[in-house]
Amino acid sequence: MADLTYNLNGGFKPTTKRFADLEGPDFFPTPAWATFALIDNETFRGDIWECACGDGSMSRVLQETGCTVYSSDLYARGYGEAGVDFLTAKRSAANIVTNPPYNCAEGFVRTGIKQARHKLALLLRLAFLESAYRANTIFAHTPPSRVWVFSERITFYPKGATPKGSGTTAYAWFVWDKRAPSSTELKWLMPGYKARHFRRETTLLHQITS
Repeated sequence: MADLTYNLNGGFKPTTKRFADLEGPDFFPTPAWATFALIDNETFRGDIWECACGDGSMSRVLQETGCTVYSSDLYARGYGEAGVDFLTAKRSAANIVTNPPYNCAEGFVRTGIKQARHKLALLLRLAFLESAYRANTIFAHTPPSRVWVFSERITFYPKGATPKGSGTTAYAWFVWDKRAPSSTELKWLMPGYKARHFRRETTLLHQITS
């Protein structure tokens, strides 16, 4: 049965559970401004591995750090090296930054902590902080160093969809910094990133489509 609320008020209803598309599961490109919010507040030294790169939306922004960016994905989406399963890959990097597939987030945390020599940064739902299981496993043994909470909502759209409406799910950047104390800082990304980086995002979109 069709979801009659999917285009409520002219926009896509934010999904509580992402669905698969025809080119592989969970392909929701990350808005460029959300990645700018990370690199404006976190410093990266050494190479960066974007291990679920999709169409390169995040990788292109990460290149603005001046670091070498290696991009890979399990699926072929026209960018980076395809066929690389991050959960079983032996590669390591100074930094690993990505928006992991919704249903593999915990696996990306476990693998990323092992494979990142300096920093692991994952864009996750703020609700990832919940769960008794994660409290007893990930957060008890390897808590993030910093959690950067978005004051503005990120809306993820399927590839090719026209952006309309606004999301209702809260997101944050979870950063594991191996040079930081073993405690967690809760920080907020101040409002204004959408507007501040609109021009930069428009330029990147032009590069992608040209």
